[in-house]
Amino acid sequence: MKPASQLGWRAALISLVIFACLLLVWHLATAPKESARLDAGSAASSSAEDEYAKLMGKSSSSPVKASGFPGLAQMGATMRKELANPFYDNGPNDKGIGIQLGYSLARVGVGFAIAALVAIPLGFLLGMSPLMQRALNPFIQILKPISPLAWMPLALYTIKDSSISGIFVIFICSVWPMLMNTAFGVASVRRDWLNVAKTLEVTPLRKAFLVILPAAAPTILTGMRISMGIAWLVIVAAEMLVGGTGIGYFVWNEWNNLSLTSVIFAILVIGVTGMVLDLFFARLQKLVTYTE
Repeated sequence: MKPASQLGWRAALISLVIFACLLLVWHLATAPKESARLDAGSAASSSAEDEYAKLMGKSSSSPVKASGFPGLAQMGATMRKELANPFYDNGPNDKGIGIQLGYSLARVGVGFAIAALVAIPLGFLLGMSPLMQRALNPFIQILKPISPLAWMPLALYTIKDSSISGIFVIFICSVWPMLMNTAFGVASVRRDWLNVAKTLEVTPLRKAFLVILPAAAPTILTGMRISMGIAWLVIVAAEMLVGGTGIGYFVWNEWNNLSLTSVIFAILVIGVTGMVLDLFFARLQKLVTYTE
């Protein structure tokens, strides 16, 4: 067996062990406890509580949960229920997790695509022109540190549409990593290759597509990968603020319904979806990476 394959199997085994330990800790932390027996001195004072327990169909000696946190059995039941029909639609505030996830992915996809259409050509310009880089750098350095959610009030006021405002916020948070990585990748192309293109009198457009783009592609994909991670992080918070639809709204709505199991299930869905998106861009990055 190759060393890389052995490393992969060992990493997978350690991951499974860690996952099993986490489930065990969860089970122990939420396992029911046997209630302590009442002594003779407290029997009289607890008679009212016993009577109330009988009326509620409970017994004073029945096990009670150590905390209000849901256990693994409850989580399993919720997951089966949500995954059995993830695309149901019973009204504005009662949609399946699949529909809500689709709304979030659509917003992220549109905002991310617009950011790529703006950031990559502009990054080429900055990377190929030191003059433009110095001219635009002050504006980039001022706008880049601003939190994407800080733009949400202005977006809602001007656009007056929560869904489009969410797309605008995704655009704002996605554009900067792609822009900076594209500019860096273009500026870092080996001078030898550019000199060869100049010697062959290659036109600027052909040089950009045939020389600079293949050389800068790994760095550009790194920026796109970072942007997608930030976009998926921001859309959840944005949907919590504006409401309506989306996985973020689903989390907030289930919290208002005091359904912790649904909240935890949605958090797991958010994490798994983010991991899949990251793996997708990691695979694209690997495809365009070359070794000299």
